[in-house]
Order: sequence, then structure tokens, then C-alpha cells
Amino acid sequence: MIETHDFPRPAAPLLESKLPLTLRGRGKVRDLYDVVLDTGQKALLLVATDRLSAFDVVLGNGIAGKGIVLTQLARFWFDFFAPRVPHHVISTDPARIPGLSSAERQTLVGRIMICRPLPVVPVECVARGYLAGSGWAEYQHDGAVCGQALPEGLRNGDRLPHTLFTPAHKVAAGHDENIDFATLEATLGHPLAEALAQTTLLLYEEASRYAASRGLILADTKFEFGLDAKEDLVLIDEVLTPDSSRFWPADGWTPGQDQASFDKQFIRDYLEGMVAAGTWNRQAPGPALPEEVLAQTLDRYLDAYARLTGHRLRFL
Repeated sequence: MIETHDFPRPAAPLLESKLPLTLRGRGKVRDLYDVVLDTGQKALLLVATDRLSAFDVVLGNGIAGKGIVLTQLARFWFDFFAPRVPHHVISTDPARIPGLSSAERQTLVGRIMICRPLPVVPVECVARGYLAGSGWAEYQHDGAVCGQALPEGLRNGDRLPHTLFTPAHKVAAGHDENIDFATLEATLGHPLAEALAQTTLLLYEEASRYAASRGLILADTKFEFGLDAKEDLVLIDEVLTPDSSRFWPADGWTPGQDQASFDKQFIRDYLEGMVAAGTWNRQAPGPALPEEVLAQTLDRYLDAYARLTGHRLRFL
């Protein structure tokens, strides 16, 4: 019998949390608060809202429950990697946060991570094992991905000769800027730059092997890291969710074309159609998506959760 993980069904998408706490900031899909726990420990509260973003623009509507699915999948991966790389999660229990009403705590069930507040390494660490997305577009243009030359004749969706580490400098607004390893070294120093590269590739390879055992291909993903008191790397933010990774069904992998996926590519494709039709220009404000697109996207996310964890997530 397949185990199910049940959560209250949100009455509507949570597009913005409103808590009586110190707001640190709002990202594209997450709200961040400074909190003091019931033990007196200072912590960072990450609330995964149901906002949708694509092409670095927040869209006009969200998917009720999306933040819960992503949080639960990230929890799975944090636990999966814990023997190798420490993570920043302290708890996912809203009861640990003083000063909230029962109704406020109810809105947070399943969608929060209470985390250690750590200095963040300002780099998005991307691992690419397959040629896809922006990497495919770049390869078609100049035969390289993020400045790393590749053999001629590769097709869309092909397995790369070796996994690429393609770091990007995080910026406060807009698209992160791809940088080469030399720039990363110059910015952070060789020891930290090398640690980021090696840890990113290690996590990607381990996750790829696991995903393959579940019938999935992990085409690419991104990781983010903080530093603990000893300046060792700590895994933070989100991990291997459909928002941050490309997962493809292995039994349908067909190089030479776009692959079926469990990620945001479905939304990107719909939006590209709007761009081609002249009904959106990739600028904010983002358009609202039809309900059928939202429903199909949630189905893909739930399918990815079930395939990767071996459990079903249900909204009751």
C-alpha cells in the first residue's frame, strides 16, 4: 500500500503571507521573516507561497498548494543529502513560532521551513548533465554552454560528455549572471570556489543516480549554499524541486526534441506562445494563466513528488 501524506486543501492560492513577524523580504515565490523560536533561538522563517514565476517575472495568479508540494519535496532531499552535506533546516512545525494565532499557523502547515540564519554565498550553483533550455539555445549559437566548449553535433536533450558546473552570480533583481570558474575564484577565492564546484557535482551525481532508480532523468538543477561558523558549506534554500530542476521521464527520453517534463517548462511553453502571439512581452506584470494550465502544472508537480518519494501527497 502506498503511503499518503495529507495536507489541508488551501481555499485559495496563498500569494502573500501576512504575519505579525519581522519581514526580511519577499522573493519571487518565498517570503522571509526573522523569528525568535520558543527556545529563544534566532531563526529565519521561509514561507513557500503559491506564487508562480517564469522568466524572472511573477505571474498574475498562483496554484493553490504549490508551496506545500515544493516544501515537502525539498524536505525529502534535505534529509536525503544530510549524511553528506549539512542543511539549514531546524524545523517545519509552525507551533515553534511564538506570537501566531491558530489561524495563522494553519495557513503555514506544510509550507514553511524554520532555518538557521547563515551568511549566504551569493552564487547559484548550477549542474547540467543534459543539453536543454537556455543551454541548448546557447549551444546552437556558439557551440558552448556558459563559455564551456562542447563537441559538435549534439542534439536537444542529449546527455553531455560530462556534467557541467555553471555558476551564476546572484543579483537582487532580474536574471542571475552566468560567470566562469575563473571569475568565481577571483570573487570568492580558490578554496571556496573549488568546494562549491565539487559539492555541486557530487550532489547532482547522487541525485541523478537516485532519480534514475525512480525512472526519472535529472537533466539539470541548481543549489544554493550558506556558510556555518567554521565556514563549511551548508545546503540552503530549496533542493531539487520542479521549480529549480528539470526532471524527465526516462522511458520517454528522445534526444533531438523537447522532452516531456515535470518542471516549469510546461508554463514556459505556454508563455512563449503568448510572446509569439504578441500578447505578452516578457515584462512585469506577468499575465494570469488559465485554470487548465494551473491544474496541469500542479498535476506534474504532484507526479514528480510521488515518483521521487514513493508517496502520494493529497489535499483534503
